[in-house]
Amino acid sequence: MQLDPRDPVASRSSRRSVGGGVDPAPRFGGTTFRSLRFRNVRLFFGGLLVSNVGTWMHLTVMSILVFRLTGESTSVGISIACQFLPMLLLGAWAGSIADRLNKRRMAIVTQSLMAAQALTIGLLDVTGLINLPLVYLMSLLLGLANAFDNPARRSLVTELVPPHEITNATSLNTAVMTSSRVIGPALGAVMVGLVGTGACFLLNGASFVAIIFSLTALRTEEMYASIPRPKGGQPVRDALRFVAGRRNLLVLYIVLLIVSTFAFNQQVVFPKLAEQEWGGDQAFGYVLGVMSIGSLTGALLTARLRHVTMRWYFGNIIVLSVAAFGVAWSPNIWIAFAWALPLGLGSSGFITAANAITQQESPGDMRGRLMALQAVAFLGSTPIGGPITGIIADNVSVEWALGYGSVISLAAVAFTAVYRYGTGTPFSSASAG
Repeated sequence: MQLDPRDPVASRSSRRSVGGGVDPAPRFGGTTFRSLRFRNVRLFFGGLLVSNVGTWMHLTVMSILVFRLTGESTSVGISIACQFLPMLLLGAWAGSIADRLNKRRMAIVTQSLMAAQALTIGLLDVTGLINLPLVYLMSLLLGLANAFDNPARRSLVTELVPPHEITNATSLNTAVMTSSRVIGPALGAVMVGLVGTGACFLLNGASFVAIIFSLTALRTEEMYASIPRPKGGQPVRDALRFVAGRRNLLVLYIVLLIVSTFAFNQQVVFPKLAEQEWGGDQAFGYVLGVMSIGSLTGALLTARLRHVTMRWYFGNIIVLSVAAFGVAWSPNIWIAFAWALPLGLGSSGFITAANAITQQESPGDMRGRLMALQAVAFLGSTPIGGPITGIIADNVSVEWALGYGSVISLAAVAFTAVYRYGTGTPFSSASAG
């Protein structure tokens, strides 16, 4: 039966996918959490939440470890750049592989590799063998696994629900990812003081059991499998041509690249701000945790929308840019907490909107590649923006290390608004223009 993906009230008893999955009667009220009526969605998101609490604890503790080893934001920026350099170099190619292979099996392999990385750095740390070059190497290995995991795991989400629920499922996926940041960074800040950095890495390694179990326990007969990409051709170039031929997607990706490069480097700046203004480097985790409460709010607000627009996308950029100024010049941790909430809301709303609009525009056999291109723009830009931000923090001003990104982001929004006003293209549509 051919279904209209725009029809939210199609017959529930007859919804089926290419893969044969059946849409069960809803058991979760409201529009925000409607995708949770699917068993596979609940299972996958449960494992993802547990695992990502550990992951965010890991990332927070790694930044603290590097800052303690060197006392420099530049070194923190280089460490984070190593995590995302593979995404920049390999992300688009990894997306084409995800479109060809079984995404669930691919995610099991990549998640297992990331678990091995966490256990290895934990053992190096607790045995006293850790040093800065080893941290850089382990960050690079983590980034290599994540470059292939990101398109497989994110596009797998779209196979857990029928087409008309993809926007809700991807928004809830972002909500799960950001809600783990509410607990993970704060837990990392507490655990560093109690058991040390090495034990935190080992705990993260153990947390991967949850996501690996959920992936293996998915009922494949209830999944809505997308059509695999045919062999041969020019998969990456095809995806680039697809984006270039759709005006809103092209604008979305260019602005995403600019904002991600210069305004998403909080993990580089926060450790130094915490030490100078907020009472110690462990405060970094607390502020990041409060920021994540706002992130969860932003993701859930986007999840309520059945169709996400470019106006929502640009509005969230303005919120995150203004809030970043407030955090940067916060004189104490309590003021930082107050500004961290809208910073998280705008940041999450921005990236969740980018995810949703991309999914709305993606053909099934190109979804992995477009998700990978988005990841290249969002995460692959970090090897450029992270070190630049660290240099500004160490040599100019730790406040302007956050503030300069806000200036650039607001300029990008203003330029795009003037351009689109001049061409007469409205913000309200997410379709090709």
